[in-house]
Amino acid sequence: MLRLRLFTAVIGLPILIAAICFGGIWFTIFLTIIAALGGFEFYRMASHSHAQPLVYFGVVWIMLLMISTHCPVPETKLIIITFGIIISLIWLLFRVPRKNAFTNWGWTLAGTFYIGWMLSYWIIIRNLEFGREWVLWGMLITFGNDTAAYCTGKIWGKHTLAPAISPAKTWEGSIGGIIGTVICAIVLGLLFKLPITPLQIILLGFAVSILAQLGDLIGSLLKRNTGTKDSSKLLPGHGGILDRADSLIFTGMVIYYHVLLLKYI
Repeated sequence: MLRLRLFTAVIGLPILIAAICFGGIWFTIFLTIIAALGGFEFYRMASHSHAQPLVYFGVVWIMLLMISTHCPVPETKLIIITFGIIISLIWLLFRVPRKNAFTNWGWTLAGTFYIGWMLSYWIIIRNLEFGREWVLWGMLITFGNDTAAYCTGKIWGKHTLAPAISPAKTWEGSIGGIIGTVICAIVLGLLFKLPITPLQIILLGFAVSILAQLGDLIGSLLKRNTGTKDSSKLLPGHGGILDRADSLIFTGMVIYYHVLLLKYI
């Protein structure tokens, strides 16, 4: 398993870094493809709980939310959300079977916002000043959190963190993830010369670790609720896109609002 994880990381990480460095439309296209694949995984898992979400509509909706960050009209995202809600609700009137129509609509909506809205923060960050550095820093320390938590939990893990959701996660792994994330945050913050004080790096690194772990737990809760072990088998050793990206879903948001806050301090 560990060899497969390392093999996937060795191939996937350079592609991700290249997309971040190129930036612009290339990073948007790359992340939009990732989000679309994650959308298919999400709706496939939903189908295991006997739901029938609007799969293709939901995936297109996710992609539009991701791409909309490049539109010069500020209201674009609101327009996409509004028309998406209206069209999907009208769709329910003509879709057969009509039983559990709003449950199916709820799953469609959940996938769109959970993936499309939340992951779009990374594209917004990349378009900011020092955007390349912020995205590289944020994603790498998030992955550092996952790795530190996994390794610490494997070696020293004894006390279960959330047995009803994910029995394999431990308090020792969680603490190891926080420590590893803060160390990575400091080292990479100095390397990328981010416009941020050492104390802010430590605090933001701590926040990223906590939110990454919460995102991971939410991903585990989703799999438990839908009766699935992995979101897919697309990434050898990791599972699917959502198994790898669930921790990124929250961390982009906290980094963006921190950068926004820095402008007013």
